[in-house]
Amino acid sequence: MNKTVNINLAGIFFHIDEDAYLKLQRYLEAIKRSFTDSQGRSEILSDIEARIAELFSERVQHEKQVIGNKEVDEVIAIMGQPEDYLVDDEIFEDEPKQSYHRQTGPSKKLFRDTENSYVGGVSAGLAHYFGIDAIWIRLAWIVLIFGAGTGIFLYILLWILVPEAVTTADKLMMTGEPVNISNIEKKIKDGLGSVSDAAKNVTDSVTGAAKNVSESVSDAAKNVDFQKQGNRIKSGSQSFFDAVGDIFMFFFKVLAKFIGVILIITGASALIALIIGLFTFGASDVFHVPGFDFVDAANAANTPVWLVSMLSLFAIGIPFFFVFYLGLKILINNLKSIGNIAKFVLLGVWLVSIISLVVIGVRQASEHAFDASVTKKEVLNISASDTLNLKMVGNDNYRKGVYRHGSSYRLLHDENDDKIIYSSDIRLIVRSTKDSLASIGIEKNAEGSDYQLAKKRANNINYNYELKDNELLLDGYLTTKIENKFSDQEVEIILYLPEGSTLYADDNTYSFHRNSSYYNDILDNGMEEHYLKIIDDDVICSDCPDEDFHLKVDVDNDGARVKINDKGIEIKSTDSSLEINEDGVKANGEEVKVNIDENGIEITSEDN
Repeated sequence: MNKTVNINLAGIFFHIDEDAYLKLQRYLEAIKRSFTDSQGRSEILSDIEARIAELFSERVQHEKQVIGNKEVDEVIAIMGQPEDYLVDDEIFEDEPKQSYHRQTGPSKKLFRDTENSYVGGVSAGLAHYFGIDAIWIRLAWIVLIFGAGTGIFLYILLWILVPEAVTTADKLMMTGEPVNISNIEKKIKDGLGSVSDAAKNVTDSVTGAAKNVSESVSDAAKNVDFQKQGNRIKSGSQSFFDAVGDIFMFFFKVLAKFIGVILIITGASALIALIIGLFTFGASDVFHVPGFDFVDAANAANTPVWLVSMLSLFAIGIPFFFVFYLGLKILINNLKSIGNIAKFVLLGVWLVSIISLVVIGVRQASEHAFDASVTKKEVLNISASDTLNLKMVGNDNYRKGVYRHGSSYRLLHDENDDKIIYSSDIRLIVRSTKDSLASIGIEKNAEGSDYQLAKKRANNINYNYELKDNELLLDGYLTTKIENKFSDQEVEIILYLPEGSTLYADDNTYSFHRNSSYYNDILDNGMEEHYLKIIDDDVICSDCPDEDFHLKVDVDNDGARVKINDKGIEIKSTDSSLEINEDGVKANGEEVKVNIDENGIEITSEDN
């Protein structure tokens, strides 16, 4: 069991093993002795400590991790050894000899070089990164600004996103040099040397000026330092653009904070709503919340609702959690990270939730993959000389009125107080037959995950009709138990009437036989409440105002329909070629052409 020590290295706190701390301390002391007589000693040591702190931070996975001998050895291998390491044998005499390997092939990092900048240092930084002269980068900016016009936006974006090379380590990484003791020392000494050379030049200039004070004004004019004037102009422009950059960065930071607030509000609101809504939805199965039966009937795959609720919470909530976390990171600069372990766990949970929901969705869709029908045909005691009265009937206990609502479903309770599914998806078709007696065919349809299940659900549909005194009463609805789920149940009734018989359809049959020509239905809408004589695949209205008018034309194609019968003429077209004016009606579709004028009616169709 070893002791740990808390240290502050370049303003960053670390937990370090006591043995590792002693090794690090001896290493730093050796470095200090190496630079005892060096110019800029304090700045060199400060940058070395900052680099060591940066290397430790890269190796610390979480805030409670303790730095040991391994991490210290790795840092020493990267930074290199001080000049007097070989003669200072007592520094690491307690450790086995190790072979250190320096970093090979140092990679460059992109920084803004403000020391050689005219505006923000972006061009100089890119020049270092790509290893070319800065003049070519600046020429490229001019082309982008005056050519494509995107240069200004791109430059500002890089100005904002690319950090400035402030420390010696940043400047070394900007040029691709290894950040170790020797390079840090060299960089700082080069900078100090430049300063001393500049000071020496200033001194020499002053001395020369004093010696040559007696020279003529023309000689003084010759010796004007244009380089110095250029540097002064450069410095002035740099100060101006630095001020502009500071103002721009201020507004950018304000905008970033505002975006952070929006992200926090959005993420928090979504998470709260999801937790309340989905947990309530998930618990509804346990507490039998009113209205939950509809969800149960739609859940054909019988997937537990609480499981779907939980998976949906993870699948939707985890992205919103990171939106909330991103907003916090924007507002709070030193916000602690949740850690890579937590991030990977959340990512794994999110992926599992997404995959599980996809599987559940596929299972749910597969419940409607097959459809099956069950048909029952019975003979009716209606002969060619009889008149059949046709009427739809409803059940006031289920719903008031009789009307077809297509694929609409309702959950109700029957006479035994059992839960049932109620639907009015009933289709009525009337056709002629040469048989001596009428007949009725009841076709029940349903869907399922396989044919057998679909057929079972079709068989479980309850539908009834009744014939009494030449009056056929058809149920305008179907029912089935809730265990059969919503499986697109429907009933198709085909009524075959012998030629010569008469049909009188009640007005409430109107919505049940609104069929297209595909169904070959001889009972058209509008023929209700009339006595219709059944002929071969057609009817003759016995009590219509114009009994001699039996012309029937019904052409129905995509985009155009022409219908002519004893009720009149009906023309519908989505084609702009339809013209109706004082000269008549003209429709020139791709497949149907109609011309109605004083000369009569002309209809041409490619469809027979």
